[in-house]
Amino acid sequence: MEAEACFLKAIEIARKQPAKSLELRAMTSLARLWQQQGKKDKAHQMLAEIYGWFTEGFDTKDLQEAKALLDELAR
Repeated sequence: MEAEACFLKAIEIARKQPAKSLELRAMTSLARLWQQQGKKDKAHQMLAEIYGWFTEGFDTKDLQEAKALLDELAR
């Protein structure tokens, strides 16, 4: 799927920079896509990995959206 390839490329670029906030955004988008495709476990695992890296900034929109999606995926 083209969208999945684009998200994976964005994650790869963010990791090389390193830009954790951009990686989080791309991973959140990819996790949403995987959720729609029924890959909830994979989406949760990958998103939890990057979310767990953060130790502050939990009041930011990106982290709040990632947390909400993680909660959805855990159901």
